[in-house]
Amino acid sequence: MNRDHLEGGLRHLRGRAKTATGAVRGNPGSQLEGAYNQAAGAAQYAYGEARDAVRDLRHGGEHLVEEGRSRFRDVSARGRDLADEAVERGQHYRDRAVHHGRHLAARADENRGTTLALVAAVAFAVGWLARPSR
Repeated sequence: MNRDHLEGGLRHLRGRAKTATGAVRGNPGSQLEGAYNQAAGAAQYAYGEARDAVRDLRHGGEHLVEEGRSRFRDVSARGRDLADEAVERGQHYRDRAVHHGRHLAARADENRGTTLALVAAVAFAVGWLARPSR
């Protein structure tokens, strides 16, 4: 409830009283002035209602905006956490691949003869499978 609400209601009531007093006394000028004040009071009261409605809508809108900001911050933080986790996992898998690759290279270097025979056998098998059939 705001100032226009109260003043409009009071003006409307005073206008009704003045209209009734004018009717009882037989004074048309007082009746007219009372009717004018009734209408003006009703308009002011309606204006107060509109102000309250706009204030409530604005408050609701501000609440929605703040809720949206809060959710965005939550989603943004979660996205950063997921990105950090993905980077950590990528580094872990890269480190494992490098380790396994070095281990495999070391084993191949230790067993040169076996590695050479294995590579030759694989090359022969691929060549034999890739030859055109008759």
